[in-house]
Amino acid sequence: MMLTRSEIEQYNRDGYVSPDFCLDEATLDQIREAHSRLVSHHPEFSDYCSALLAYDTWFLSVARRPEILDMVEQVIGSDFALWNCSFFAKPAKVGTRTPWHQDGEYWPIEPLATCTVWIALDASTKENGCLRVIPGSHKSRQLAKHNRSDASDVALNLELDEAEFDESEAVDITLKPGEVSLHDVYLYHGSEPNLSDYPRRGMTLRYMPTSSIYCHNDETRFEREGRLDMSNRTIYLMRGNDQSGRNDFRMRY
Repeated sequence: MMLTRSEIEQYNRDGYVSPDFCLDEATLDQIREAHSRLVSHHPEFSDYCSALLAYDTWFLSVARRPEILDMVEQVIGSDFALWNCSFFAKPAKVGTRTPWHQDGEYWPIEPLATCTVWIALDASTKENGCLRVIPGSHKSRQLAKHNRSDASDVALNLELDEAEFDESEAVDITLKPGEVSLHDVYLYHGSEPNLSDYPRRGMTLRYMPTSSIYCHNDETRFEREGRLDMSNRTIYLMRGNDQSGRNDFRMRY
């Protein structure tokens, strides 16, 4: 068992956990190299790529690591699928702010359920824009009010209404390279810009229980096109069976 009982209790209580786990340096170097390879072919993804697997299925080797799957199984059950991998890079001095939001506001999953594994490729600190969360904000199992943001200095276009939460309750998730955090789909979270001299790169893996359905034909509020469009995501069964009997695992990009 990768997660301790207290770590599982924290995930259920607070909506997130940073377990006592760290990827080895060789694996981190492979992920960094794969990201550099992606950016060399697609410089538009130097800051953010919302669908890594549409461009390089090598990243599946990270998503399939048994120790990661063991942690995910402990919090969402033994039947689950990977529906997305993404990369968030905040270059030194110019990394943008990620507004406060709930992930589920963007995603076509019914019923809404996902555990996100966030992997630090660099040290993730308060100075370089680490993930910030509101503990316990997932408990209502509801999506709160979001407003559209057209600001040029934010990574996402929807932001939680400031009346929905008290930012003074925020907790910073600081991570060393190779460390990870897990968080629930309903958790309020965001991050500040990176004004430091050090980059902050992170990879995310999105897993959903197969009792939920990934609705390829549903409209979403995430403004992407082509390969990055939500309708074009390939869903990969990681463990167990498709409990819904309705998920479409056909290869897309």
